Amino acid sequence: MATSTAEYGSLPFEEAIAFFRSKVKIPTERWNDLLQQDHDFGFMIAGATKAEMLTDFQAAIDRAITEGTTLEAFRKDFDRIVSQYGWSYKGSRGWRSEVIYSTNIRTAYQAGRFQQMTDPDVLAYRPNWLYQHGDSIRPRPPHLAWSGTVLPADDPWWLTHFTPNGWGCKCRIVALSDRDLARKGLTVGQAPDDGTYEWVNKKTGEVQTIPNGIDPGWDYTPGRAPAQDREKIMKVMIAGVPPELQAMVRAEAGL
Repeated sequence: MATSTAEYGSLPFEEAIAFFRSKVKIPTERWNDLLQQDHDFGFMIAGATKAEMLTDFQAAIDRAITEGTTLEAFRKDFDRIVSQYGWSYKGSRGWRSEVIYSTNIRTAYQAGRFQQMTDPDVLAYRPNWLYQHGDSIRPRPPHLAWSGTVLPADDPWWLTHFTPNGWGCKCRIVALSDRDLARKGLTVGQAPDDGTYEWVNKKTGEVQTIPNGIDPGWDYTPGRAPAQDREKIMKVMIAGVPPELQAMVRAEAGL
């Protein structure tokens, strides 16, 4: 029987589907309730606190990833879910639906790409990673500057700069062999150093140091968190969920 494949850009694969389907629904009040590697294990929609509504959103996004549902088709699901649960969300319909749609699809795609690119056989043949700027309406100058940067796959720069690097970021990472580099006239260089800035998490009061050019919460690699860290990360996320919903989340997480 044929299986569904996720496709974002021109590369279909199963890893993105597996990544998204492994996520546990986490009710949240605000976008920064989950940050960085939390998103490897938790599915959230900022301001969505009803479990049933999260279930419906997760199903709609799953269809978008597995069947290639367009943004306009997803907006029909968005309208239905909002109406059904009487959800009062922040921002305009167009903006909010696109953020939910694009953020989940892009992070799932990039998590899947990371799993592919770090396969030992792939790494042995394509040990070089290229930062490639996406076709954005409002390109970020740092991302344009990084485009064309080639570094070894194990360079620490990728820990914070693996894409996407912010809301709406369409940049991507491409794995290349030494022969690819020669053919394209590219060479392995040095990691850019653009400095950092401090961001205060208003929820926790924690001050985080983030590389310039990257939005708060996006200085991580989707899909990199090791499976053995899942229980620890999930327990921290569950502690932030309203007490009356913790048992539900714990059960779904198998904890």
